[in-house]
Amino acid sequence: MIASETGIMIVLGVWFFLFGIVIGSFLNVCIYRLPAGESLSKERSHCQKCGYTLSWYDLVPLFSYLFLRGRCRKCGEHISIQYPIVEALNGVLYVLMFYLYGWSIDSVIYCMLASALIVLSVIDFRTQEIFLANNGFILALGLIHLGFHLGDWVTYVIGLIAVSIPLALIVIATNEGAMGWGDVFLMGAAGLLLGWKLILFALVAGCVLGSIIHIIRMKFFGAERQLAMGPYLSMGILLAIICGTQFVDWYISFLHSA
Repeated sequence: MIASETGIMIVLGVWFFLFGIVIGSFLNVCIYRLPAGESLSKERSHCQKCGYTLSWYDLVPLFSYLFLRGRCRKCGEHISIQYPIVEALNGVLYVLMFYLYGWSIDSVIYCMLASALIVLSVIDFRTQEIFLANNGFILALGLIHLGFHLGDWVTYVIGLIAVSIPLALIVIATNEGAMGWGDVFLMGAAGLLLGWKLILFALVAGCVLGSIIHIIRMKFFGAERQLAMGPYLSMGILLAIICGTQFVDWYISFLHSA
C-alpha cells in the first residue's frame, strides 16, 4: 500500500513538473511581450534576431533548448538562458506546492501565484515596472482563495491592508523615491491571499533578502543603488507560502515561553 501511494505521488509530481514547464514557456512569452505592448496570443513565437517563426518542435519546454544547444535553428543566434531557467523554475515550484499542499485548491492557487510572481519579478528587474494586469491577476487569485476560506475572512481582509497601507504612506511621503505603487498593490493583493500574518512575514523576508542580495550585487557586479523591490517581495511571498506558517508559529511560541 505504501509503495503504491509513493508511486502515485511520484507520477503526480512528474505531471505537475511537466505541466509547470509548459506554463513556464508561456510565462516567457508574457515576460517579453507585456513590456513591449504586444499581443500574447495573436503573434506566433519567433527568433528575436532573424524573425524565424518557430515550429512546434522548437517550442518543447526545456528539451528544445537542450536539443538546439541554446541557439536558433535558422540563424544560430544564442537563445537567452532565461527561457529554460523560467521553465524549470516554474516546474520546480509547481512540484513544491503540490508536495506541501497536496491535491487541493490551495495548491492550484499557489501554483498560479508562483507563475505570476515569476513574470512580475523578471519584468520588474529589467524595467523597474510592475504591470497592473499582473497585480490584477494576483488579486483575482486572492478573491478566489477567499471564497474557499470564508470562515477565516477577517484574517485575509486584514491582510489586504496590513502591509499595503503602510507602504502607501511611504510612497506618498517619499514621492515614490523608496518604492512604487506597483509594490503597494502587489502586497495588497498578496495580503488578501495570504492573510495578515504571512504577508507581514513576506514583507520582512523580502526586505532582508533585498538588502543582502542587492549589497552583494553592488559590491561585486556594479549594480546601482536603486533597486527593483518586486523580485525581493516576490521571494518573500514565496517563502511565506513555503515555510511562513511554521516560522510564525515558532516565533509566537518563542515569545510565550520567553
